[in-house]
Amino acid sequence: MRMCQAIVYLGDKEIAREVTWLEPAEGGVRLATFFEEPRVVPGRIRHIDFLKHRVVLEPLEGDKPQIPQ
Repeated sequence: MRMCQAIVYLGDKEIAREVTWLEPAEGGVRLATFFEEPRVVPGRIRHIDFLKHRVVLEPLEGDKPQIPQ
């Protein structure tokens, strides 16, 4: 059984698991997981599927998808 954490994708590439919160931020979307510091992903929310615990982001206009380290 899954808890309430989400998996976040940038396009169709998984970029984070066990995401506990996210919020809009300057330059993208800030997200946090249980075991990592919060980070800003350069993108915007495309859609959220609450039943599948899935958040899909799309790159900001003019940006190529980049996975933050």
